Amino acid sequence: MSATPSFAVNKPCKQVVGQISQRLEKAGLRAIQTFDLQDARQTHGDCTCPYHGTTRCDCQMIVLLVYAEGMQPVSLVAHGNEGKTWLSLVEAPQHTLDQDLKAILRQVFASLDDPVSNHVTTIAS
Repeated sequence: MSATPSFAVNKPCKQVVGQISQRLEKAGLRAIQTFDLQDARQTHGDCTCPYHGTTRCDCQMIVLLVYAEGMQPVSLVAHGNEGKTWLSLVEAPQHTLDQDLKAILRQVFASLDDPVSNHVTTIAS
């Protein structure tokens, strides 16, 4: 499954995911966090970042499953580093993203403070 960034925000990943989760709940959707890169790598302690060369890796990836009543869940991936976050929707070939749900997600993304870009696309895996 691949994900290409489709929306960027000038805020740390955890903060963006918190905002998204609250706004999805207000829209009648449920978001469940299924992965957090920083939590997964805690047992490895401090390590240099292989991508950015920093002493302590601040890369973050958080995966949310977004549920709407009567629809298949949608995977939302938030990838961040250096205080910036990129958001992507992931769509599996056997499951097409519902257009109403996609519209709600676009509204949620657009409502985030300090967006860098707001080109929302669906990512095929």
